[in-house]
Amino acid sequence: MKLGILKTGAPPAPLEAQFGGYPDMFQRLLGEDAHDYAVFDVAAGQTPASPEACDAYLVTGSSAGVYDAEPWIGQLIGFLQAAKGRAGLVGVCFGHQAMAQAFGGQVIKSPKGWGVGLHAYEVLEPLPGLGDRKTLAAPASHQDQVVTPPPGARVVGANDFTPFGMLAYDDQPAISIQLHPEFDPAYAKALIEARRGSRYGDGQADQAVASYAAPDDRAALGAWIAAFLATLPHRGG
Repeated sequence: MKLGILKTGAPPAPLEAQFGGYPDMFQRLLGEDAHDYAVFDVAAGQTPASPEACDAYLVTGSSAGVYDAEPWIGQLIGFLQAAKGRAGLVGVCFGHQAMAQAFGGQVIKSPKGWGVGLHAYEVLEPLPGLGDRKTLAAPASHQDQVVTPPPGARVVGANDFTPFGMLAYDDQPAISIQLHPEFDPAYAKALIEARRGSRYGDGQADQAVASYAAPDDRAALGAWIAAFLATLPHRGG
């Protein structure tokens, strides 16, 4: 399968040098040789020539907000709308929010503040690749949230903090999640330390770092994404 990674952000430079960029993290999660990957730096204005350029697209996380008045965000929203039904779509964190916004939902900067650390979602229905799992835990790092899901999307995973945290679309081949299965715990902890004192205080940072002592379900979420991608038609290449 040709999988386009729509890069919408990057780690802080010192962390990117150590852990790689977001496309690297997703390739490690899904398997370096599992797909024919193509990276498009959407935040730099690079978009695919057409939705048919790849079988599916994965939209990464970003420090931007989908409501920001940046030209590239509008271009991304337009591309996602054009891709509906023409290519598979997977959204993670900002990508989850961008898809919701593109297809008629609403995203805001949540008054709940930052969700950071290892968060667990309740799985609300059986999902491909997940067997009979009832909960899924993975790194969270967000302040924005989907507060109204798009028409055609159903909530398949959530918790009290993020009630629209995991969506599957009935009107197109698309899935999305607010959590970050691509974040290795070492990177997640390093990101918290890089933002300590600026985005959140010591108490929240300490609690978030400590949460990573618990096991996570990153591999299971990677399997969920892989199972979704396996259902899509391949154009070849």
